[in-house]
Amino acid sequence: MPGRKIGGATTSALGIGAMSFAEFYGPTTEENSYAILDAAMELGVRHIDTSNVYGMGRSERAIGAWLAANPGARAQLHIATKGGITRDAEGNRRFDNTLAHLEAELDQSLERMGIDCVDLYYIHRRQADMPIEDATGALAALVEKGKTKSIGFSEIAPSSLRRAHAVHPVAAVQSEYSLATRAPELGLVQACADLGVALVAFSPVGRSLLTDRPLNAGAVAELPFLRENPRFQAPNLAANLAATDRFRALAAEMGVPAAALAIGWVLAQGDHVLPIPGTRSVGHFRELVQGVTLELSADDIARIEAALPVGWAHGDRYSAGQWVGPERFC
Repeated sequence: MPGRKIGGATTSALGIGAMSFAEFYGPTTEENSYAILDAAMELGVRHIDTSNVYGMGRSERAIGAWLAANPGARAQLHIATKGGITRDAEGNRRFDNTLAHLEAELDQSLERMGIDCVDLYYIHRRQADMPIEDATGALAALVEKGKTKSIGFSEIAPSSLRRAHAVHPVAAVQSEYSLATRAPELGLVQACADLGVALVAFSPVGRSLLTDRPLNAGAVAELPFLRENPRFQAPNLAANLAATDRFRALAAEMGVPAAALAIGWVLAQGDHVLPIPGTRSVGHFRELVQGVTLELSADDIARIEAALPVGWAHGDRYSAGQWVGPERFC
């Protein structure tokens, strides 16, 4: 497994997006999550990316239970979690980037996972009415307290990254990035490279669209996030499935799973890009890891992008409600 740098650490070029441990993409069991983590150890995958809000702690509890059953594993892993999303008294979603909130949430995350500190702590969503310099200072205080080794942000603009990095080194920015979502190429990929910041790419297989078994309308109807997502609503879903048939055909021609080819493309976008796919299937996880072994030539990249040229996707990547929090910059 080749390595990628996140801050001062080197971890695997592929990570696990542990949102799938909390039934975001369908029912799962703790044993299923343990099996994914077992496979990760076998295959050399060492970065685990989770959040306090994934299943309201369920993802972190699963990781903690697995760590307790595998006491030698913690030293081999690079563990990231997030904080900053909360709710007001009426139950409305809001964002809190104050030190008091972030520290309280991180303390609970550490307790759930049974560890003393995380390797990376992200602000999950930026609090718009708080200067990012102040939010960065809050994260820096958690480094000084020994509760995280490095800091990051999820879904921020390149300009915000540069402001934050001027206050304290930012190890990583997490953003959706795949053949289906290429907006990061309009400044974020470049800013991360300029500053030596890892770009942690979530949903690198397009929430199943870039796999050999994309979710159909029946499956989407059972998943609250996807049934509200424009790309998975009619008529966009049918159009997107038809468009990605070209990609599946190309992957078959190249003799690799579509998911592996999608991962290989993301990795080819820069040595600082680290994809974190999520899955509930060990078989699918092995397909994803296969993407790390691909050595794509310039001709291969050209063929992939001819099958799925920039702008091919039908529908926005988020609904109006889902766009609350992420920073738009293009």
